[in-house]
Amino acid sequence: MGNFRELLVWQKAKELAIKVYKLVNKTQSFSKDFGLRDQIQRAAVSIPANIAEGDELGTDKQSIRHFFLFCAKDT
Repeated sequence: MGNFRELLVWQKAKELAIKVYKLVNKTQSFSKDFGLRDQIQRAAVSIPANIAEGDELGTDKQSIRHFFLFCAKDT
């Protein structure tokens, strides 16, 4: 493991986060509920951030364990 920017899953997660930010910022109902808007944006950004963190752990075994723990906490 090493360069998370080369991972397709990280690239797709980053694209999703950008789309979520744009959608939330242009939707009227979110302009009134700052807490919900902030929570949705933070959740979207946490996906590529956690993928990057897991990839930078060093070994494949550590990275895979991190990915499974990340997925399990969100179920």
